[in-house]
Amino acid sequence: MIVPSIDLQGGHAVQLIGGETKAIDAGDPAPIMERFRLAGDVAVIDLDRALSIGDNDAVIERLIAMGNVRVGGGIRSVERALHWLNKGAAKIILGTAATPELLSQLPKDRLIAALDARNGEVVVEGWTKNTGAGVLDRIAALKEHVGGFLVTFVEREGRMQGTDLAFAKAIVEAAAPAKVTIAGGVTTLEELVELDRIGADAQVGMALYSGRMDLGDAIAAPLVSDRPDGLIPTVVADEQGVALGLVYSSHESIRHAVAERRGIYWSRSRNSLWRKGESSGHVQELLAVTPDCDRDALRFTVRQHGAGFCHLGCRTCFGEDGGLGSLSRLLLDRRDHAPEGSYTARLFQDPGLLAAKLREECEELVEAKDRDHVIHEAADVLYFTLARLAREGIGLEEVEAHLRRRGRRVTRRD
Repeated sequence: MIVPSIDLQGGHAVQLIGGETKAIDAGDPAPIMERFRLAGDVAVIDLDRALSIGDNDAVIERLIAMGNVRVGGGIRSVERALHWLNKGAAKIILGTAATPELLSQLPKDRLIAALDARNGEVVVEGWTKNTGAGVLDRIAALKEHVGGFLVTFVEREGRMQGTDLAFAKAIVEAAAPAKVTIAGGVTTLEELVELDRIGADAQVGMALYSGRMDLGDAIAAPLVSDRPDGLIPTVVADEQGVALGLVYSSHESIRHAVAERRGIYWSRSRNSLWRKGESSGHVQELLAVTPDCDRDALRFTVRQHGAGFCHLGCRTCFGEDGGLGSLSRLLLDRRDHAPEGSYTARLFQDPGLLAAKLREECEELVEAKDRDHVIHEAADVLYFTLARLAREGIGLEEVEAHLRRRGRRVTRRD
């Protein structure tokens, strides 16, 4: 699949030709991240740090908070690697510092070794110095220490002249079971499909920024269907992973959904695009498009607005959902619409009362002895915690996202 790339220079997203000549200055990377994160992991490379002329740390931290980020550029020590792992980077990319000695001190599954190759030979120091080492030899030396490789074909980088599929296949075979991402020259959807077929992801920058490749088309390209109409079954889920319903997507509907960042599908009855909520107002904000392992089904992760997804007025096509997500949404709604004089209204209107209840219930949970008592008191703590969040207009999904980032920490508190 595609891994969109954001290269940072002076706080801006840029694209360079051959790693030297600036071809595109795309400005603030945050709106780009909003779009790119729909595809999954986004590679964020700090060119300034790589060249030891500054850093883009603050910008990268902001991007990590927005989605799954592979951080690279100037990571040359265990301390620097841990810094980004502890900040919540999904993975880190190490170049010349990727030695067995350093890698062995870090979590293997979150490490990507970057190999820059010119005509099959590894080059370093900003692609200016030949090492005499072959890419496949370096892979053999490092594969036991990393979860993946990023191999950039330097002679093709930024030039949109196509990639070397034969060499890419040899790299995938040599790296197995480590995952491989190919960068440099990937320009066409056909290349994306072929790389996916041989088991490699494609890191793409210039083709996306220049408009040569459409992100929605790139996400859809590797998908296959066994249906006569060519449609892709699509599970629609909310931010808690609750299935809202089953629909169908076409390559055209995926392109529109990604471009507009909305729940847009293909209507089998009308044989046309179906923009969810266009008539009812119950629109969906698209957060992620995830293919399954066989590339014959999709999951759309959405933020559902309004009453719900189902045409019967339910949140899901399987009936009303429950759990903490449902309670969180109810309290958020009650913040502005709680019946006057109700206990919930009092909680929102009197911060002192809410604070006192939280303290009281936390203490009772600590003191609870038997199993049923613990369950009862934990339920009270969760209710008042969600009320506290709702009072500030914070949904449970924001806390879950924070916990996911925190769960990526490698250095733990005592």
